[in-house]
Amino acid sequence: MFLVMGITGKVGGATARHLLAQGKKVRALVRDRAKAAHWIDQGVELVEGNWNDAASIERALEGIDGAFVMLPPIWTPSPDFEEARAVITSYVDALTRAPVPRVVALSSMGANRTSGMGLITALSLLERGFSDLTLPIAYVRAGEFFENFLYGLHVAQGGTLPVFHHPTNRKSAMVATNDIGAEIATLLSGPAWSGHRTIELGSMVSADEVAAQLGDVMKLDVKAVSVPRAGWPDTFEQFGIPKGQSGLAEIMYDFVNAGGTDLGVEGTEHVPGATSARDVFAAARKATAA
Repeated sequence: MFLVMGITGKVGGATARHLLAQGKKVRALVRDRAKAAHWIDQGVELVEGNWNDAASIERALEGIDGAFVMLPPIWTPSPDFEEARAVITSYVDALTRAPVPRVVALSSMGANRTSGMGLITALSLLERGFSDLTLPIAYVRAGEFFENFLYGLHVAQGGTLPVFHHPTNRKSAMVATNDIGAEIATLLSGPAWSGHRTIELGSMVSADEVAAQLGDVMKLDVKAVSVPRAGWPDTFEQFGIPKGQSGLAEIMYDFVNAGGTDLGVEGTEHVPGATSARDVFAAARKATAA
Protein backbone atom coordinates (compact mmCIF):
# COMPACT_ATOMS: atom_id res chain seq x y z
CA MET A 1 0.00 0.00 0.00
CA PHE A 2 1.33 3.41 -1.01
CA LEU A 3 0.17 6.82 0.18
CA VAL A 4 -0.28 9.47 -2.51
CA MET A 5 -0.75 13.09 -1.51
CA GLY A 6 -2.43 15.50 -3.93
CA ILE A 7 -4.28 12.77 -5.82
CA THR A 8 -6.80 15.28 -7.22
CA GLY A 9 -3.97 17.20 -8.90
CA LYS A 10 -1.90 16.44 -11.98
CA VAL A 11 1.21 14.94 -10.35
CA GLY A 12 -0.61 13.08 -7.59
CA GLY A 13 -3.12 11.75 -10.09
CA ALA A 14 -0.39 10.61 -12.48
CA THR A 15 1.44 8.89 -9.61
CA ALA A 16 -1.70 7.04 -8.55
CA ARG A 17 -2.45 5.92 -12.11
CA HIS A 18 1.04 4.50 -12.56
CA LEU A 19 0.93 2.69 -9.22
CA LEU A 20 -2.48 1.22 -10.00
CA ALA A 21 -1.22 0.11 -13.42
CA GLN A 22 1.51 -1.80 -11.59
CA GLY A 23 -1.15 -3.56 -9.55
CA LYS A 24 -0.25 -1.68 -6.35
CA LYS A 25 -2.71 -0.61 -3.68
CA VAL A 26 -3.07 3.14 -3.24
CA ARG A 27 -4.29 5.28 -0.35
CA ALA A 28 -4.89 9.02 -0.60
CA LEU A 29 -5.32 11.73 2.01
CA VAL A 30 -8.06 14.08 0.81
CA ARG A 31 -9.79 17.10 2.24
CA ASP A 32 -12.89 16.74 0.07
CA ARG A 33 -13.98 13.12 -0.31
CA ALA A 34 -16.57 14.04 -2.96
CA LYS A 35 -13.91 15.65 -5.16
CA ALA A 36 -11.89 12.41 -5.15
CA ALA A 37 -14.85 10.01 -5.25
CA HIS A 38 -14.03 8.69 -8.74
CA TRP A 39 -10.79 7.23 -7.37
CA ILE A 40 -12.81 4.86 -5.17
CA ASP A 41 -14.06 3.09 -8.31
CA GLN A 42 -10.41 2.49 -9.23
CA GLY A 43 -9.68 0.84 -5.90
CA VAL A 44 -8.09 3.79 -4.08
CA GLU A 45 -8.62 3.98 -0.33
CA LEU A 46 -9.51 7.52 0.72
CA VAL A 47 -8.60 8.92 4.13
CA GLU A 48 -10.13 12.26 5.02
CA GLY A 49 -7.76 14.78 6.53
CA ASN A 50 -5.83 18.00 6.16
CA TRP A 51 -2.34 18.79 4.89
CA ASN A 52 -1.81 20.97 7.95
CA ASP A 53 -2.82 18.31 10.45
CA ALA A 54 0.02 15.98 11.48
CA ALA A 55 -2.47 13.59 13.09
CA SER A 56 -4.32 13.19 9.76
CA ILE A 57 -1.07 12.49 7.91
CA GLU A 58 0.07 10.07 10.61
CA ARG A 59 -3.23 8.19 10.30
CA ALA A 60 -2.79 7.97 6.53
CA LEU A 61 0.77 6.64 6.97
CA GLU A 62 -0.29 3.61 9.01
CA GLY A 63 0.81 0.33 7.43
CA ILE A 64 2.06 1.74 4.14
CA ASP A 65 5.16 0.69 2.17
CA GLY A 66 6.01 4.16 0.91
CA ALA A 67 4.66 7.70 0.70
CA PHE A 68 4.60 10.35 -1.99
CA VAL A 69 4.42 13.82 -0.47
CA MET A 70 4.19 17.27 -2.01
CA LEU A 71 3.23 20.82 -1.16
CA PRO A 72 -0.10 22.29 -2.27
CA PRO A 73 0.67 24.62 -5.20
CA ILE A 74 0.17 28.26 -4.18
CA TRP A 75 0.92 31.04 -6.66
CA THR A 76 0.42 33.84 -4.11
CA PRO A 77 1.96 32.63 -0.84
CA SER A 78 2.62 34.88 2.12
CA PRO A 79 6.05 36.58 2.01
CA ASP A 80 7.51 34.17 4.57
CA PHE A 81 5.93 31.09 2.94
CA GLU A 82 3.90 30.46 6.08
CA GLU A 83 1.60 28.05 4.23
CA ALA A 84 4.45 25.81 3.04
CA ARG A 85 6.17 25.91 6.43
CA ALA A 86 2.98 24.71 8.14
CA VAL A 87 2.61 21.72 5.82
CA ILE A 88 6.31 20.84 6.12
CA THR A 89 6.04 20.88 9.90
CA SER A 90 3.04 18.54 9.73
CA TYR A 91 4.93 16.15 7.46
CA VAL A 92 8.01 16.11 9.69
CA ASP A 93 5.95 15.55 12.83
CA ALA A 94 3.96 12.73 11.22
CA LEU A 95 6.97 11.02 9.64
CA THR A 96 8.87 11.23 12.92
CA ARG A 97 6.06 9.52 14.81
CA ALA A 98 5.12 7.11 12.01
CA PRO A 99 8.28 6.36 9.99
CA VAL A 100 7.76 4.54 6.70
CA PRO A 101 10.11 2.42 4.54
CA ARG A 102 10.59 5.19 1.98
CA VAL A 103 9.42 8.68 1.05
CA VAL A 104 9.40 10.41 -2.34
CA ALA A 105 8.99 14.19 -2.22
CA LEU A 106 8.12 16.38 -5.19
CA SER A 107 10.62 19.22 -5.45
CA SER A 108 11.78 21.49 -8.27
CA MET A 109 14.86 22.30 -10.26
CA GLY A 110 16.47 25.20 -8.46
CA ALA A 111 15.54 23.97 -4.98
CA ASN A 112 19.24 23.52 -4.23
CA ARG A 113 19.45 27.31 -3.89
CA THR A 114 18.40 29.18 -0.76
CA SER A 115 17.44 32.58 -2.18
CA GLY A 116 16.48 34.42 -5.34
CA MET A 117 14.19 31.75 -6.83
CA GLY A 118 10.75 33.13 -6.00
CA LEU A 119 8.03 30.47 -5.73
CA ILE A 120 10.60 27.67 -5.83
CA THR A 121 11.61 28.78 -2.33
CA ALA A 122 8.80 26.61 -0.93
CA LEU A 123 10.44 23.47 -2.35
CA SER A 124 13.83 24.50 -1.01
CA LEU A 125 12.18 24.80 2.41
CA LEU A 126 10.72 21.32 1.97
CA GLU A 127 14.10 19.75 1.24
CA ARG A 128 15.74 21.57 4.13
CA GLY A 129 12.85 20.70 6.44
CA PHE A 130 13.27 16.99 5.69
CA SER A 131 17.07 17.05 5.99
CA ASP A 132 17.17 15.72 9.55
CA LEU A 133 14.77 12.83 8.91
CA THR A 134 16.65 9.52 8.90
CA LEU A 135 14.21 7.82 6.52
CA PRO A 136 15.13 6.88 2.94
CA ILE A 137 13.97 9.95 1.02
CA ALA A 138 14.14 10.74 -2.70
CA TYR A 139 13.66 14.35 -3.79
CA VAL A 140 12.33 14.55 -7.35
CA ARG A 141 13.42 17.92 -8.69
CA ALA A 142 11.14 18.33 -11.67
CA GLY A 143 11.55 20.83 -14.45
CA GLU A 144 8.81 23.24 -15.51
CA PHE A 145 5.63 21.38 -16.42
CA PHE A 146 4.73 21.26 -20.10
CA GLU A 147 1.15 21.55 -18.85
CA ASN A 148 1.93 25.15 -17.88
CA PHE A 149 1.80 25.96 -21.61
CA LEU A 150 -1.67 24.49 -22.24
CA TYR A 151 -3.08 28.01 -22.40
CA GLY A 152 -1.47 28.04 -25.84
CA LEU A 153 -4.28 25.87 -27.21
CA HIS A 154 -6.58 28.86 -26.64
CA VAL A 155 -4.37 31.89 -27.25
CA ALA A 156 -2.11 30.76 -30.09
CA GLN A 157 -4.76 30.82 -32.80
CA GLY A 158 -3.05 33.92 -34.24
CA GLY A 159 0.27 32.10 -34.47
CA THR A 160 2.02 33.38 -31.34
CA LEU A 161 2.63 31.82 -27.93
CA PRO A 162 3.35 34.47 -25.29
CA VAL A 163 5.91 33.22 -22.77
CA PHE A 164 7.90 34.51 -19.79
CA HIS A 165 11.04 32.89 -21.18
CA HIS A 166 13.72 35.19 -22.60
CA PRO A 167 15.33 34.63 -24.97
CA THR A 168 12.89 32.15 -26.42
CA ASN A 169 15.65 29.94 -27.81
CA ARG A 170 17.28 29.46 -24.40
CA LYS A 171 16.69 25.98 -23.01
CA SER A 172 15.66 25.17 -19.45
CA ALA A 173 14.50 21.99 -17.72
CA MET A 174 10.96 20.95 -18.63
CA VAL A 175 8.93 17.77 -18.14
CA ALA A 176 5.42 16.34 -18.47
CA THR A 177 3.48 15.54 -15.30
CA ASN A 178 2.88 12.01 -16.59
CA ASP A 179 6.65 11.42 -16.53
CA ILE A 180 6.84 12.79 -12.99
CA GLY A 181 4.15 10.36 -11.87
CA ALA A 182 5.92 7.48 -13.62
CA GLU A 183 9.24 8.23 -11.91
CA ILE A 184 7.64 8.63 -8.49
CA ALA A 185 5.80 5.32 -8.88
CA THR A 186 9.07 3.64 -9.92
CA LEU A 187 10.87 5.03 -6.89
CA LEU A 188 8.10 3.96 -4.52
CA SER A 189 7.79 0.40 -5.81
CA GLY A 190 11.34 -0.25 -7.05
CA PRO A 191 14.58 -1.25 -5.31
CA ALA A 192 15.14 0.06 -1.80
CA TRP A 193 17.80 2.66 -1.02
CA SER A 194 19.27 4.22 2.09
CA GLY A 195 19.72 7.86 2.99
CA HIS A 196 18.63 10.83 0.92
CA ARG A 197 18.98 11.08 -2.86
CA THR A 198 18.05 13.74 -5.42
CA ILE A 199 16.79 13.08 -8.94
CA GLU A 200 16.68 15.80 -11.60
CA LEU A 201 13.72 14.98 -13.83
CA GLY A 202 13.25 16.42 -17.29
CA SER A 203 15.07 17.54 -20.41
CA MET A 204 16.44 20.85 -21.62
CA VAL A 205 13.81 22.41 -23.89
CA SER A 206 13.32 25.94 -25.23
CA ALA A 207 10.13 27.96 -25.53
CA ASP A 208 10.73 27.97 -29.30
CA GLU A 209 10.59 24.17 -29.30
CA VAL A 210 7.42 24.17 -27.20
CA ALA A 211 5.77 26.63 -29.60
CA ALA A 212 6.78 24.58 -32.64
CA GLN A 213 5.31 21.42 -31.12
CA LEU A 214 2.13 23.30 -30.25
CA GLY A 215 1.98 24.38 -33.88
CA ASP A 216 2.32 20.77 -35.01
CA VAL A 217 -0.77 19.85 -33.00
CA MET A 218 -2.77 22.92 -34.03
CA LYS A 219 -1.67 22.67 -37.70
CA LEU A 220 -0.42 26.26 -37.49
CA ASP A 221 2.92 28.03 -37.62
CA VAL A 222 3.28 29.06 -33.97
CA LYS A 223 6.14 31.20 -32.70
CA ALA A 224 7.10 31.85 -29.08
CA VAL A 225 7.11 35.56 -28.18
CA SER A 226 8.60 36.85 -24.92
CA VAL A 227 6.24 39.01 -22.89
CA PRO A 228 8.12 42.28 -22.20
CA ARG A 229 9.39 42.28 -18.60
CA ALA A 230 7.38 45.40 -17.77
CA GLY A 231 4.23 43.62 -18.92
CA TRP A 232 4.61 40.60 -16.66
CA PRO A 233 2.34 41.84 -13.83
CA ASP A 234 -0.57 42.49 -16.19
CA THR A 235 -0.04 39.15 -17.93
CA PHE A 236 0.05 37.26 -14.64
CA GLU A 237 -3.18 39.02 -13.71
CA GLN A 238 -4.74 37.63 -16.90
CA PHE A 239 -3.66 34.16 -15.74
CA GLY A 240 -5.56 34.66 -12.50
CA ILE A 241 -2.95 36.02 -10.10
CA PRO A 242 -4.45 38.98 -8.20
CA LYS A 243 -3.16 42.42 -9.09
CA GLY A 244 -0.02 43.32 -7.18
CA GLN A 245 0.66 39.76 -6.01
CA SER A 246 2.78 38.39 -8.86
CA GLY A 247 6.15 39.34 -7.38
CA LEU A 248 7.27 35.83 -6.41
CA ALA A 249 6.15 34.40 -9.75
CA GLU A 250 8.13 37.10 -11.54
CA ILE A 251 11.25 36.37 -9.49
CA MET A 252 10.85 32.69 -10.33
CA TYR A 253 10.86 33.32 -14.08
CA ASP A 254 13.78 35.72 -13.76
CA PHE A 255 15.55 32.85 -11.99
CA VAL A 256 14.64 30.42 -14.80
CA ASN A 257 15.86 32.86 -17.46
CA ALA A 258 19.16 33.25 -15.59
CA GLY A 259 19.77 29.49 -15.74
CA GLY A 260 18.64 28.67 -12.21
CA THR A 261 16.70 25.58 -13.29
CA ASP A 262 19.24 24.12 -15.70
CA LEU A 263 20.10 20.44 -15.33
CA GLY A 264 23.43 19.28 -13.98
CA VAL A 265 23.57 20.15 -10.29
CA GLU A 266 26.46 18.28 -8.72
CA GLY A 267 25.57 15.26 -6.64
CA THR A 268 22.22 14.57 -8.32
CA GLU A 269 20.92 11.77 -10.50
CA HIS A 270 19.20 12.53 -13.81
CA VAL A 271 16.17 10.97 -15.48
CA PRO A 272 15.22 12.47 -18.87
CA GLY A 273 11.61 13.04 -19.83
CA ALA A 274 9.92 10.54 -22.14
CA THR A 275 6.86 12.64 -22.99
CA SER A 276 7.16 15.65 -25.30
CA ALA A 277 5.26 18.93 -25.21
CA ARG A 278 3.64 17.75 -28.44
CA ASP A 279 2.27 14.69 -26.62
CA VAL A 280 0.86 16.87 -23.84
CA PHE A 281 -0.82 19.28 -26.25
CA ALA A 282 -2.26 16.43 -28.34
CA ALA A 283 -3.66 14.63 -25.28
CA ALA A 284 -5.26 17.83 -23.96
CA ARG A 285 -6.82 18.62 -27.32
CA LYS A 286 -8.19 15.09 -27.61
CA ALA A 287 -9.66 15.26 -24.12
CA THR A 288 -11.34 18.57 -24.92
CA ALA A 289 -12.84 17.16 -28.11
CA ALA A 290 -14.12 14.01 -26.42
